[in-house]
Amino acid sequence: MRLSNASAAERDLEFAVDAARAAGERALRLRESGRWKDEKILGDVGDQASDGYLQGLIRGRYPDDGLLSEETADSPLRLSRERVWIVDPLDGTKEYGQGRPDWAVHVALTQQGRCLLAAVALPSERRVLWGYALAGREHAGLEGEGTLARGDAPSPARLRMAVSRSHTPEWTTALADALGSAELVPWGSAGFKVSRLVLGEADVYVHSKGLKEWDTCAPETVARALGWSVCRLSGEEHGYNRPDPKNHELVICRPALRERVLAAIRGCGVLR
Repeated sequence: MRLSNASAAERDLEFAVDAARAAGERALRLRESGRWKDEKILGDVGDQASDGYLQGLIRGRYPDDGLLSEETADSPLRLSRERVWIVDPLDGTKEYGQGRPDWAVHVALTQQGRCLLAAVALPSERRVLWGYALAGREHAGLEGEGTLARGDAPSPARLRMAVSRSHTPEWTTALADALGSAELVPWGSAGFKVSRLVLGEADVYVHSKGLKEWDTCAPETVARALGWSVCRLSGEEHGYNRPDPKNHELVICRPALRERVLAAIRGCGVLR
């Protein structure tokens, strides 16, 4: 992504894309080196290498901004910052360690607790998704092969629901049935699952617990930039840069499906 005569916001977006891409490429090269045979050790090495790289880039370029990362001890100083970068250096550590493709690198920028811009790198696919989500100025793009699916695109007759490949809550089948026997399509990391929606391979993603702000911020920003509906299980909006970064609930679907999905959630035990 290269922008000429770019505004400050466009330069921030270009930085996010370049940072996510480069961190992902570094993690991929580490894995491809074959130096670490143990899955867990490889995952730890990838996490720390990617985090250290992103920390250096962001703190060097934006010393006055806040920063929240999964792999670095949190600091309350970020709560006093208007702009805060929220990053997941390696979303899907298990998948990365196992040599799977369904992992991602998240780099997002929030302003006053709201999604502003983000990049989601999919290193194994040589893709980077990016989005700018400021209301009225939304735009998004893709580096690499594929076509982006906007939220206003028509849904298939049988919905496809992105789910975890490794742990499926009891309510998952009930929710799929309530949505007309939706097809369950399993993948790894949260960012990778959201990427399947905006790349046209799934239609709904519902998650009830276990997520943090670094899991959801960048994917949510890209989805919002493409006109997808993003909310909590209750339909409320997410907030970011909070004292407790837990962000368990995530619902992403096309706006035309929003009320149908939220009604199905209320009726099948997801809220329990």
